[in-house]
Amino acid sequence: MDFTTDFLIIFSIILLVSSLVHGTIGFGFPMIATPLLAMVTDVKTAILYIAIPTLFINLISIYSEGNFIQAVKRFYPIAILAMIGSAIGTQILIFSSSDFFKLLLALSIFLYLFIQKFRIEMKWIREKKRLSMVVFGLIAGIIGGLTNVMASILIIYSLESKHTKKEIIQSTNLCFLFGKVIQIVLFTIHGSFTEELIITSFSSLIIVFISMFIGLKIKDKIPQESYKKVIKIVLFMIACFLTYQTII
Repeated sequence: MDFTTDFLIIFSIILLVSSLVHGTIGFGFPMIATPLLAMVTDVKTAILYIAIPTLFINLISIYSEGNFIQAVKRFYPIAILAMIGSAIGTQILIFSSSDFFKLLLALSIFLYLFIQKFRIEMKWIREKKRLSMVVFGLIAGIIGGLTNVMASILIIYSLESKHTKKEIIQSTNLCFLFGKVIQIVLFTIHGSFTEELIITSFSSLIIVFISMFIGLKIKDKIPQESYKKVIKIVLFMIACFLTYQTII
């Protein structure tokens, strides 16, 4: 699709909706924006266009929960693992298609929701904390590098680790922040960014900031239990959308 006024309008609407959702529940921007934008362009280009807005949103999300430095100190190990995985996934994305991995991600979400429905617990995540952190950190990073959708895997890890809403938001966004930084570095090395793309990305920060601000105001009114229900509903919708996008 050529860089036209129509594209800018579509891009702006996608950013507005995705940022509002992210601000409200603490995650969701790349999970919503990437597949929607990929419908009018390709996956790699979609990831490139929202790379800078994603960094901005991740920083706001972590900071808005308070105790920024403490959050970094606590969750940097899994964030580094996610960054390593993201580097691997990004390299694969640069040279191949990621459609299969989208379907794989959707299936993993459906499996998790099935486990939750029948109350089958993944006790090994809490019993083997280091192993589970390495497994989920690397897998989340690889899938994030391939599809720009890392939060789903991290949320599965966080919910089973009995993290609070604040911890889920901070750990997820920190992992994506680390992963996005290395992804941008690799894309830059491969010459994927253009002047047009960079200008558009930075210009979009105005829309992102306003939508995030509104979303954050709404977020404070959501109770802990309701928040977890919302997460599961959003995960189900994302899995359905990823499946549809892969098959069609």
